[in-house]
Amino acid sequence: MPHIRTFAAVLSAALPVANAWGTLGHETVAFIAQDRMAAHTVSWAQGVLGNTSTSYLAGIAAWADTYRYTAAGTFSAPFHFIDAEDSPPSSCSVDYDRDCGAKGCVVSAIANYTQRVVSTTLSKTEVNDALRFLVHFVGDIHQPLHDEALEIGGNDIDVTFAGASTNLHHIWDTEIPEKFVGGYALSDAKAWAQTLNTATKSGIYASQVASWTKGLDVTDPVTTALDWASETNAYVCSTVMPNGQAAVEDVDLSGAYYTSAISVVELQIARAGVRLAAYLDAIAMNQKVLTKRLVQDDVDMSGADLLPDPRPLSKAKLVREAVGYGSRARERLERILQNVPVIQNDPEWRCQAWIKNALVELEKDGQVVGTAQLSWEKIERTARDYVAQKTAAGRY
Repeated sequence: MPHIRTFAAVLSAALPVANAWGTLGHETVAFIAQDRMAAHTVSWAQGVLGNTSTSYLAGIAAWADTYRYTAAGTFSAPFHFIDAEDSPPSSCSVDYDRDCGAKGCVVSAIANYTQRVVSTTLSKTEVNDALRFLVHFVGDIHQPLHDEALEIGGNDIDVTFAGASTNLHHIWDTEIPEKFVGGYALSDAKAWAQTLNTATKSGIYASQVASWTKGLDVTDPVTTALDWASETNAYVCSTVMPNGQAAVEDVDLSGAYYTSAISVVELQIARAGVRLAAYLDAIAMNQKVLTKRLVQDDVDMSGADLLPDPRPLSKAKLVREAVGYGSRARERLERILQNVPVIQNDPEWRCQAWIKNALVELEKDGQVVGTAQLSWEKIERTARDYVAQKTAAGRY
């Protein structure tokens, strides 16, 4: 009888999951795109956003990271990543059917907001939001740890950077870019974008740029975004953790590791900016064709039709489901599950059911889920009671 004996569940003790590239990276990607977009695309984008300022894209590039933590925006949390269930550093890969969860992922989100941004039936606000999401998610998908499931995209890999304790995901988002640039203001992003744009036009990237947009197809956004995710995910094996997880936990990563990583960070920021410009150019140029397809195909604007067929929840997705996309403090729940087998193939007994029940009981006690106030003993006791009930009912 197949079952899972343990999985690394995570609840947020204090901080939310880190956001891809941080503000500096997202704004830099947007500034690169602004510099490269065709005039008609600039006019279209400014019209959608109702903004003609010099930072019309850069100013909204990080909006999705703030929105996801609002009551209205919680649905968008899964859209910032795709949990590639591969085996770094020996094997890196992204499989859409395997890795995109039932609530969506960054690949399906790019595809859906490509549809929504040209819709004539959605409100102006919804179309505005669609463009904001697109600008952000094209940035997200180029951060290697947003295309990786291991330890929640590295959020649960504790590391040291410049003597400070942090996590692997966060240094790729923030510490590495900010150390290189020397700041994180909008002006810093603009200056970095100018440097990278020069590199794409007449510098080290000039000979590569044409290949970066090869195969880009706004009429097949799933394939386009999946190609980007697969390319980016490969860096998890080659650069992020080339010698495995333990190797990054043992040393301060602000030295030799930083030197190796920064070249990939710069490359990925440049790629994201170039691709964002080309992608928005293609949308603006083909807007009528894309809109016509929405009507002809009676497209579901929720994006549900873009998702892979449902599958039983994997270990990585059980973690996401159980914790609501929070992070940290997995060790105690790991201990809880060491002796709690959970059947996978019984439709009446879902693997995450016990923890959902435990969290409901916890909330009844007046505790606040997702804070340091969690009563781990209550979770463990409730979980064991629930499993005991299932055992008595003959579920095992």
